Amino acid sequence: MTGYILAIDQGTTSSRAIVFDKDMNIAGVGQKEFTQFYPHSGWVEHDPEEIWKSVVTTVRQAIKKAGITATDVAGIGITNQRETVVVWERETGKPIHNAIVWQDRRTASYCEKLKRQGLEKTFTKKTGLLLDPYFSGTKLSWMLSNVKGARSRAARGELCFGTIDTFLIWRLTGGKSFVTDVTNASRTLMFNISSEEWDGELLETLKVPVEMLPEVKDCAADFGVTEAKLFDAEIPILGVAGDQQAATIGQACFEPGMFKSTYGTGCFALLNTGQDLVRSKNRLLTTIAYRLDGKTTYALEGSIFIAGAAVQWLRDGLKIIKKAEQSGDLAAEADPTQEVYLVPAFTGLGAPHWNADARGAIYGMTRNTGPAEFARAALEAVCYQTRDLLDAMHKDWKGANGGTVLRVDGGMVASDWTMQRLADILDAPVDRPVILETTALGAAWLAGSRAGVWPKQKAFAKAWARDTTFKPKMDEKTRKAKLKGWHDAVRRTLS
Repeated sequence: MTGYILAIDQGTTSSRAIVFDKDMNIAGVGQKEFTQFYPHSGWVEHDPEEIWKSVVTTVRQAIKKAGITATDVAGIGITNQRETVVVWERETGKPIHNAIVWQDRRTASYCEKLKRQGLEKTFTKKTGLLLDPYFSGTKLSWMLSNVKGARSRAARGELCFGTIDTFLIWRLTGGKSFVTDVTNASRTLMFNISSEEWDGELLETLKVPVEMLPEVKDCAADFGVTEAKLFDAEIPILGVAGDQQAATIGQACFEPGMFKSTYGTGCFALLNTGQDLVRSKNRLLTTIAYRLDGKTTYALEGSIFIAGAAVQWLRDGLKIIKKAEQSGDLAAEADPTQEVYLVPAFTGLGAPHWNADARGAIYGMTRNTGPAEFARAALEAVCYQTRDLLDAMHKDWKGANGGTVLRVDGGMVASDWTMQRLADILDAPVDRPVILETTALGAAWLAGSRAGVWPKQKAFAKAWARDTTFKPKMDEKTRKAKLKGWHDAVRRTLS
């Protein structure tokens, strides 16, 4: 055993596998995009079989590119798009429906019905979440109600529910392991984050049989062993965390008050609150950051549905750029006298507004508004939304009020223009790490530390390396004027 660790990073638009060596350097990468399905307006689905095949393919690619064999891999860490729902047959492993993706809004009316029944306070107190279509529970309830025979089959124990991690582990182990980790469980609307178990009252409300739910484990634990036929050797699965929690771990945000934000399809900011389970008064989420050796660390989270997806819209919808990387350079060319605001509510607005019905809007256009102004508005929207989250966190938790430094990761952070504008709007430093693959690194560390080939928590945190610190340069008068314009645009959109 030479100490290689394999991370499976199953994302919203692609699956990736990354092999890290014993020094935590990347040795091989495989990546494969898969199909997005939009059956109706606001609905988003994935084919679980296509996801499964993409994972197997990318793992084989990464192992081959690293120049190793599966026998050299000490363990696998899995990180995944959270809240996405799969239901499959216990006997055959065959899904009964496409996966319903975290972005999907089909259960908005059901969430409103539960709110009218006065149930949101109960869900929030027990789960730390809000009644929003974003989370897994109402998606699962929809599937049980709308797939013929599903509810009765689930009651008989014939069906399994899982987020993507659970489905992949089931397949990787040949159906021997039916498990999840505490971070993924905490995003389902069915898991009590105080008692840390599936909650009977919530399951009854959502009409979900407990028989179809997986066992919940620590983030670093024994999750099973892959079938030898898949990669020519058995490999232990030793770490699991939802993507945003994995990024928090990969950024070594282990101390209370540390703050990270990931800019992928959406934007997700997590603030480590230690052992304090902070009840948000500003419509943020209380969630489990990680659980190691039975000890739980909590976080406040703000979720922005559209971040990198706005850049994809510039590329694929408006066709004003050919590559996502061009957005920052184009934004830098924008007319500074034009204040154009994009409120990117393409699939509703997330924290702190939580309005599933809001839709995107653009304000401040003139005859001179062109591609550069659209690009700047799309990138600035991410910065403004991050500021809204940070302000809400400061209101919720006094421990957040020390000098905030934001650690960032995700595809968008490669843009110097965007990161400088983020520092300007936040009026706080922004640290970009040397290793941008922090989500995969977090999953890999869980497995590597469990396998005994990577350093423990404190040594791992010391190894975290900064690439660039972006410090605020914008004057206070300009910042205030821009934020006032942003808040006016959001208010108009919501009204």
